[in-house]
Amino acid sequence: MSQPPNQPPQPGGFGAPQDPPPGGFGAPTPPPPQGPPSGPPQQPGYGYPQQPGPYGQPQPGQPGQPQPGQPGPYGQQPGPYNSGPYAAQPQQPGPYGQQPGYGYPQPQFPGAPGTPPPGSRNPFKGKPALAIGAAVAALLVIGGSVWAVTATGGDDKDEKPVAGKSDDPKPSGSGGAPVNPGDGSGDGGEDTEDLNEGRQAGESKVLWYKEAPDAPGSGADAPGMWVTGDTAVKAAYKQVFAYGVGDGKPAWDPITFPEEICAVTPQKTAADKIVVAYMSGSSDRAKCNQMQEIDLATGAKGWKGEVEDGELFDSALSVELNVSDNVMMVGRSQSGTAYDVTSGKKLYDKKRYGDACFPAGFATGPTSIVQVASCGAGGNNEHDEVQGLDPKTGKVLWTYKYEKGWRVERAYSVDPLVVYATNEEKKVWNISTFTSKGTVLEQVGVDEDFAPECGWAILDRDLQGCEGVAVAAGTLYLPTEATSGANEIVAIDLATGKEKWRAKSPADESMIPMKVEGDQLIAYVRPSYDAGGQIVSIATGGNSHEPAKLLQNPQGVADIENSFYSKDIDWVDGRFYISTTRLTGNDESKEKLMLAFGK
Repeated sequence: MSQPPNQPPQPGGFGAPQDPPPGGFGAPTPPPPQGPPSGPPQQPGYGYPQQPGPYGQPQPGQPGQPQPGQPGPYGQQPGPYNSGPYAAQPQQPGPYGQQPGYGYPQPQFPGAPGTPPPGSRNPFKGKPALAIGAAVAALLVIGGSVWAVTATGGDDKDEKPVAGKSDDPKPSGSGGAPVNPGDGSGDGGEDTEDLNEGRQAGESKVLWYKEAPDAPGSGADAPGMWVTGDTAVKAAYKQVFAYGVGDGKPAWDPITFPEEICAVTPQKTAADKIVVAYMSGSSDRAKCNQMQEIDLATGAKGWKGEVEDGELFDSALSVELNVSDNVMMVGRSQSGTAYDVTSGKKLYDKKRYGDACFPAGFATGPTSIVQVASCGAGGNNEHDEVQGLDPKTGKVLWTYKYEKGWRVERAYSVDPLVVYATNEEKKVWNISTFTSKGTVLEQVGVDEDFAPECGWAILDRDLQGCEGVAVAAGTLYLPTEATSGANEIVAIDLATGKEKWRAKSPADESMIPMKVEGDQLIAYVRPSYDAGGQIVSIATGGNSHEPAKLLQNPQGVADIENSFYSKDIDWVDGRFYISTTRLTGNDESKEKLMLAFGK
């Protein structure tokens, strides 16, 4: 019986998948990158809608269906499948599913974002599927028996699949009631609540908060949140606001656009600049193609440009913006265009190539850009490919081909590259880490149901749309799914694919990783009905990984914290920031846009 090279099976670790638990969905097949094995067929599909085609658009008969988001691209990514759009997110129903007027059709599949039933479980239960290179034997466990399966397809003869690698608080702020800076134009009018009223000893303060601006009854996007120097910046509907980090007073006058903001660069440049995209009009034919550069420190507007349409069926109705150093990649439904982010000058296009391969998404790191392409739609050679690009020229540096049936859902990290992929038919997932040359370094072999918080998109893959995952110093940090009570954060060695340690949430609510600062992992513990959220630190080295509390947010604000169903969070210089990424447009409530907590 053959086994993956240099990877003897180990109980509960990397190697042959273990027997599935009673009532499970069947053993995950050993599958994925560059030629995962095709093996015996798995159990029938779970009833999910067909995955969007390689063109980035829903297939016939599936208008407006959201694409598998990921971690567990199907919702809550079990193992990693627990946070994708197809996974039941461990959150309260959000504006994307429950609140009226979002404007998108309601998802009708299990685990759809915003509609997780109590106690719902991700269909991709069990162990991660092992991704195997061409001509490498894999093990498939079916009904307690072990079968040898040989992978086919792929070019590297001796390659095995991989997995990749995943910052002292000094809070400050004025005492007394937090301020609500702004012009009082939010839904609730002038808001003078004292959110610190009744604050208990040991609880943090709400340093300041901002009421949401008025939005249409159908809702509006509020994408992005950037904290830099003395300024915290937030986009919402048609405006971009800036606040002083210590007192929340306006740092510069709000920037107002003629139409709704539809995309932003989640990353800021080294010079603290961002790019905002807004709609070309308000009609159904309007496109998300107007770009404006903004200086986060001053609010000054820089260059302005327009995203060109691609070829037929490749429009800028929806775009994604990502920055790598001084290059911004704009992704359309079937192509991408790179710009010099300092000048707005177009650098190059990435279009269809090879065997009907269409760019389906881009992900960027500090020094790298990767492209995911869908190839050979509907044919025997249908598959996904990942390519490493030279950021300045767009030249393809390497290509990694996944076996048919596998879909690249997320890039947990780009520098280094950590890819999460799923196989809907076999209901298995795979997390692989890649070298800078595009070869698989290792695969995650941890038997766990992971649940990072991942958004979902209708016409694109949103490769970097996940909260609750961190990669640093050769380690990947992922939260487990909370079935009841506290969950855990698992630290995974990207060089071996094995678990290094795990830390349990200090409360009965889920804990998710945010970032690594020095030798500490910073994590956020969600609020409950009777306690505010917590910010904790966890030592990444040594033998003790007990969470140490940095901030305990006030119980009196727990309901507001819980109201951020779709959110951005950040921890900077001892302050915790939380903001919504979707406005409900509900005129009956004083919807909050953003809050800052500190000591």
